[in-house]
Amino acid sequence: MAGRGLPPERVQSVLDHLAAGLNPVRAARAAGVSKSFAYELDRKVSGVSRLAAKRAAAARRAAARPGRGVRPERVRALVDLLACGLNPNQAGPAAGVSKSFAYRLHHTMGGVYRPPATTYSDRYLDREERYEIARLREAGLPIREIGRRTGRAPSTVSRELARNRDPRTGAYQPERADRLAWQRQRRPKGSKLARGPVLRARVQQLLDKRYSPEQVSGRLKVLYPDDPAMRVSHETIYQSIYVYPRGGLRRELTACLRTGRDVRRRRGRREMRGTIIAAVPIGQRPPEAQGRLVPGHHEGDLIMGSTASNSAVGTIVERTTGYLTLLPLPGGHDAASVADAIIDRPGALPAWFAKTLTWDRGTELAQHQRITAATGIAVYFADPYSPWQRGSNENINGLLREYLPKGTDLSNYTPAQLAAIADELNDRPRKRFGYHTPREQLAKLLADDQRVATTP
Repeated sequence: MAGRGLPPERVQSVLDHLAAGLNPVRAARAAGVSKSFAYELDRKVSGVSRLAAKRAAAARRAAARPGRGVRPERVRALVDLLACGLNPNQAGPAAGVSKSFAYRLHHTMGGVYRPPATTYSDRYLDREERYEIARLREAGLPIREIGRRTGRAPSTVSRELARNRDPRTGAYQPERADRLAWQRQRRPKGSKLARGPVLRARVQQLLDKRYSPEQVSGRLKVLYPDDPAMRVSHETIYQSIYVYPRGGLRRELTACLRTGRDVRRRRGRREMRGTIIAAVPIGQRPPEAQGRLVPGHHEGDLIMGSTASNSAVGTIVERTTGYLTLLPLPGGHDAASVADAIIDRPGALPAWFAKTLTWDRGTELAQHQRITAATGIAVYFADPYSPWQRGSNENINGLLREYLPKGTDLSNYTPAQLAAIADELNDRPRKRFGYHTPREQLAKLLADDQRVATTP
């Protein structure tokens, strides 16, 4: 991994914090690196995955105290409530169990539950049929008559009564029978990743490169267009990560996800900033910039560092290709420094690739007129508190937080390190490009422009 371009002293700082007893999350925060890097470094040094060891210990404790005294029907009720959308804080008391037990179950299952709308196939007995069988049996009807009235074969009724009879009383209990049948249907099945070690290893490599599960799924189609065995849905990848150890993916791969979550989640303000003189609103931007068919229209913003350091990094994204440029701001993020960085932005790109720039309402771009005079780029400003108007930039800023964590001193990052981060994101596949990369999209545009220029 080579520290992903981090200086040796930063890597040593992480090691020192780990040796002092800090966990990887706190060590990453103290050293100003990403959580995934700290976890990977800790695993390489110790040879043991902390998350794997923690979950193994939890499994041993659970085996020593099976069920923690909670009756199966209450666990079933808790799972049903969680699947319906209640959080553990609400579902625990409603099911008659403690909140701590509800949270443990929620984390054990990774927040992934069988959908409440899932039903049996018509070839199986359902809950209502079982209650009807119980009623008719209590009325003293023979098995053949019960089968005739329910529309089922007598052998089906006979097996149902024999299989689900209470061993203590010998009586048939329809609710218990339905619960047992539901559990039998959930027999252990190896997922596609568990059955395919080659596919699993490739998925794990792409996740290590910080691809999202959906990007991994789409990129596999690009890399292996003629190999059906190298196909996997993003939902299978998510379940292999969250529902440990289904699929065999390492649990610490959650640190490689953008949010870093180990549990799946369900899915008017007054302007306080200063006024920008002669700001051109986004409504006056050329209509061609609204779509993504014409290249040359960009979106920009700042990634802020810690308050104490007063540091920042500029981000500019081209809308058509998604190509990212990072602007080092060693002198601060005042209006003059940001304008200088944009004017001096490196890169030998043609003039048609720099038409407009849409920015947030931040006063760091107060010198937008100087930028336009020096570069010819028309600058427009989004409406206050309307981040969706700069969706490409907002999305890339979320990805950048994996590399430039909140609360860190961003002035410590050299231009070479920022360029390496931009290169990694520009080489990451995107769904809207058919899982090709921004760099590939830009290269295609430049090649097309070269062919047009050389055509007699």
